[in-house]
Amino acid sequence: MILSLLFFTFSFIFYVVAALLYTGHLVFKKRWLGQSATAISYIALASTTLILIFRAIESKHAPFANLFESMTLFVWATNIGYLVLEYKHKQRVIGVFVMFIESLAMLAAALLPYKFKSAEPLNPALQSKWHWMQDLLAHTGDGMEQYAIGWLDFHVFSTFIGYGAFAISFGIGIMYLLKMRSEERERRNAIVDMFPDSNMLDELGYRAIAWGFPFLTIGIISGAVWADYAWGTYWSWDPKETWSLITWLIYAAYLHARVTRGWRGKRAAWLSIAGFLAIIFLYWGVSFILPGLHAYA
Repeated sequence: MILSLLFFTFSFIFYVVAALLYTGHLVFKKRWLGQSATAISYIALASTTLILIFRAIESKHAPFANLFESMTLFVWATNIGYLVLEYKHKQRVIGVFVMFIESLAMLAAALLPYKFKSAEPLNPALQSKWHWMQDLLAHTGDGMEQYAIGWLDFHVFSTFIGYGAFAISFGIGIMYLLKMRSEERERRNAIVDMFPDSNMLDELGYRAIAWGFPFLTIGIISGAVWADYAWGTYWSWDPKETWSLITWLIYAAYLHARVTRGWRGKRAAWLSIAGFLAIIFLYWGVSFILPGLHAYA
């Protein structure tokens, strides 16, 4: 556990430095600051990957058994999503908001009590396997059955990819509202003027949600399949299941309203922000205020 915590400390520092460099790039408009911020973000991604690898080695299971591990997984997924977005659209200014979100997530994980950070054996209820794949691999005769994918692994990784995309849309939604406020008041703001065009922000926020929604959907469906194997029921209206459905409905409403009603601009931005606030409650509020079958998460 020493190695994973050591790399966690490094990663935390890298994310804070990246956030500050992106902010410096926004304020001082120096290209080298933006390039440095991107480089540090890649280093932070590599360091976060090492945390997950060492946690998996130390605990002998996928790194999502407690809040500390799953928060790290969230930061890792968000960073990958952001770097892909930056590479495709060349909009480093978005990194200011995304990296501060990731820094806050790392800080929240760092402040957790030790019992939420220790590498422990996986809860027996979480040890289901994708049996059809396990059987298939076992017939190869080469011992590959040890690599059979767990339903829970698939459920968690799919869900957190969705969470990462929604975190990016949340940051973009805030940027959009600030940009529109400046445009409506017709007051020039040197910092806000550096933001991408409001139409581009609106489109990027939509693309982030359109990317994350299928992963959230797959995560919920695979979680239901796993729950039937582990608990004997596909859906038990556990608090986390209920809030997962609420979150899914918010983003489904966003996509439906955009496609069929042409919802754009402020309404879309506020809905994307509301969706991520629901995720925050789903993840933290349910874990501490409304514990249920998912209390271990």
